[in-house]
Amino acid sequence: MTLPDVQGTFLQAVSALADAPLTQIAERLRDALSPYVWSSALVIFTEDCTGRPQKKAGDDVIISRVSIAELERLRASLHNDGPWQGDAEVAGTPRRVLAIKFAPSNALLVITEPNPVEADSAQGSPVALVEYLWQIAARRIQEKVADAPPSYLMESRAASTERVRVTAELVDMHSTTLETLLAALRASSLDDASARSTVSDLTARALVALRTVSDRTTDLVEEPVAMAFGRLQEDLRPLTRFSGVNVQFIEPPLNGRALPGEVAHAARAVVRGLVLAMMEQPEVRRIRAQWDCDGDNLLVNVRDDGQGALSADATTIGRLERRVQALSGNMQIDVMPGWGADVSVTLPLDAPTGPIGDVTGWNLAARELEVLQHLAAGQRNRSIALALNISENTVKFHVRNLFKKLSVSSRTEAIALAHSHGVR
Repeated sequence: MTLPDVQGTFLQAVSALADAPLTQIAERLRDALSPYVWSSALVIFTEDCTGRPQKKAGDDVIISRVSIAELERLRASLHNDGPWQGDAEVAGTPRRVLAIKFAPSNALLVITEPNPVEADSAQGSPVALVEYLWQIAARRIQEKVADAPPSYLMESRAASTERVRVTAELVDMHSTTLETLLAALRASSLDDASARSTVSDLTARALVALRTVSDRTTDLVEEPVAMAFGRLQEDLRPLTRFSGVNVQFIEPPLNGRALPGEVAHAARAVVRGLVLAMMEQPEVRRIRAQWDCDGDNLLVNVRDDGQGALSADATTIGRLERRVQALSGNMQIDVMPGWGADVSVTLPLDAPTGPIGDVTGWNLAARELEVLQHLAAGQRNRSIALALNISENTVKFHVRNLFKKLSVSSRTEAIALAHSHGVR
């Protein structure tokens, strides 16, 4: 290939990169780099895009498993803005990488298993070309986000909300575990050996729970109300064992309507937060937690027998109330001096309905749109298969096609995108 041909190809790649939509910018950048540096995968980590901070292309094994925590650790280890090559953990495995930060936005480019291709000296070094094209891509991301249309902002907000929900559940789980461990360590009724044994047992169970929480949250499954309440009892039982407070559980009817995953997660988190807040009051000896279901709403009630010291203006209560409001629910707090606190929460089981937005650009077949609607409602593959009278393998096939057409890589992203367009 002559020098003019090489220059023309390079300029075409730059033009394609500059015109790339945000959902395709990683693929376009990898294509532009392929004549100079081969890679197994390319990952962009940018906080300019709050809804989708990762933009990925390449090997599915890598791009489906790479985590934000890994990318944050790698970015923090880079002490300058120039190219860095070495070994780093990506997608749960140590890999050889080429990484470059973009100083103005702190965005990060990671290329796994880079293999530079021999090039004419006129083209410059492969790594220098990578750095040049990455700067173009990073600046274009900034410009596109700044000029983003309302539809993109809605999608980004929906995805961000979903990420906050999952993160909040992890925070709640960690907080409950740590409170339980502290309660065991502080318990005067346990000697050192018993305390160590109890804490070891609690820690082992917490680690198992944390390893499975990702699968549980990404599926966004519907849970039978009795099963969801049983998980709440399991969450609180270790804490109540050492607190000296009698926590009574009034179970919901066994035939109550199944709860959407986000409602079940929120209800457990709210009850855990209320129980912990009530335990911090003096002279509280008994707390009662009750769930009921009227067919349209989950009804939650938590009350204590304290002196009415629970503050409705407390930061913890405010955080719980915002979580309830995020699901279009309602929280009512009655504090009676000398008689304790009574908190009632109503969580709608169905999301507010609205017209489906324009989704023609997704080019979905009728069956794919049906699967997406069930997916957006938080149903598992098995439930979708039963509802549509098709096999689970067929559902999986449709879900894979949806991921490609929507340019997403997970159920969470697909659901957030669907919700942002009114698909419920």
